[in-house]
Amino acid sequence: MKIAALFLWLALPLAGYAIYLTYGTPHMIWSYEFLDNGDQYNPYADRHYTSCTYFGWGWETVTIPAVDARCPWVRLFKGQI
Repeated sequence: MKIAALFLWLALPLAGYAIYLTYGTPHMIWSYEFLDNGDQYNPYADRHYTSCTYFGWGWETVTIPAVDARCPWVRLFKGQI
């Protein structure tokens, strides 16, 4: 049992690698485009986002169309490295 405890620390890196293979790498929102109904600088105006640009690992950006007129702050993308 003592020998098994020595290898217990490997569980965290292996879990991280499994998450990377399954879901991809995290990317954070960098910029977005939206329809502002003529009131661009009003923070309370309804905005309908049209595209989202994300910045992630390897200095790479990914631009995708907005889903349901929204852009999540963080997304996971596969195969970007």
